[in-house]
Amino acid sequence: MSFSLTTEQILAMAPDAASAKAGRSLAARSKWVTVGANDQALWGECQGSGKTPYQVQVDLATGDLAYRCSCPSRKQPCKHILGLLLLRATDADAFAATTPPDWVADWLAKRAQAAQKRSEQHEQRQVSDPAAQAKRAIAREAKIRAGLQELEQWLHDLIRQGLADAPGHPAAFWFTPASRMIDAQAPGVARLLRELAGIPNSGPGWQGRLLEHLGRLHLLIEGFKRLETLPPDIQTDIRTTIGLTIREDDLRNQPGIRDHWLVLGQRVETEDNLTVQRTWLWGQTSNRPALVLSFATGNQPLDRSLLPDTSLEADLVFYPGAVPLRALVKTRHTPVARLDPSLLPGIPTINAASASYAAALAAHPWLERYPFLLREITIVYRDGSWAVRDAEGYTLFCPPHFATGWQLLARSGGHPSILAGEWDGTYLLPLNLWTIAEGV
Repeated sequence: MSFSLTTEQILAMAPDAASAKAGRSLAARSKWVTVGANDQALWGECQGSGKTPYQVQVDLATGDLAYRCSCPSRKQPCKHILGLLLLRATDADAFAATTPPDWVADWLAKRAQAAQKRSEQHEQRQVSDPAAQAKRAIAREAKIRAGLQELEQWLHDLIRQGLADAPGHPAAFWFTPASRMIDAQAPGVARLLRELAGIPNSGPGWQGRLLEHLGRLHLLIEGFKRLETLPPDIQTDIRTTIGLTIREDDLRNQPGIRDHWLVLGQRVETEDNLTVQRTWLWGQTSNRPALVLSFATGNQPLDRSLLPDTSLEADLVFYPGAVPLRALVKTRHTPVARLDPSLLPGIPTINAASASYAAALAAHPWLERYPFLLREITIVYRDGSWAVRDAEGYTLFCPPHFATGWQLLARSGGHPSILAGEWDGTYLLPLNLWTIAEGV
């Protein structure tokens, strides 16, 4: 990919504010012993406190913006990687086009070998024993059925006892059945159970929210009992919600939807040792949203090839389901470029967006998040909470602990704006904002 990242996009990659500040301090040619670049990579040597400079390298050829630094930092990207990217963005003339040194060439060669190995493994999986695969699938479904049968009894007992005592239950009350579902190889159900723990102490109306979540769990169990009798899309949604995922390798053989995809926003969450990055896109021509997920464990880096406020022409393959949202990028036809806000479509009213969400929820009852791209939105502070209001006066509240309301208000200047966010049926979490002047 050609280098087209802006300073804002690079700083958005920083794992925290301290890393961003440190990266800025390294965005000067005087901080680097050597720097260089070509069509494949970007590299540099940064003098630290030790005798040997840190070796920093970025792969520009694969499209996933892979990087590596020899420093001992556990943060990814580290301040040296950020500093090198920022220097490239602000002073491209400092990078002489030259042949990469051996330590860069070796790294690129190893990445190419690893990619080749993954391709060969994929081919091997394609010709693996189908009978053995079917046997493993049957065994797992048997475990899931047994686990869901136990969970159904737990739900019945909870409802018979009533919900009045729910706020007093310890976390173990909710986490114990969740652990059982992990044993039953149903990680999606385990996650839904863990989320129940915080609802009884979430403020007024918790009873309705808890009952709604319990109802969805009950519906999921009943759906799995009757799986073979349901339409194919509903079957897929039930399997996916439970945790029976579809392999990316199987999807890549499907035709993609080619469009100019606008990267609206991104959210990163960490649970236990797993980091999940959700990136929302919007098709300029297809006028449909897409969700690209990236996962990382421990200190593994997330995929940073799709950054907010960028766009690209690409083929996306959508995962099947009644409401196809999740997708993978199959083929990139153009390098990532800066997003032109004038291309943003958007929905003019909250009522229209809510109607779209209601239709999606009716088709997919276990839908947890839905993207809203709203026009003519004003950021307001109401009843002690942040909210967004449309031109008709309708309001959606942000989550109780939403912490960047003042920044959004400052960016908008109090004027109507275009806003991208995640709606969970109760709160709208803003992910990005553009002023109307930018998006006309």
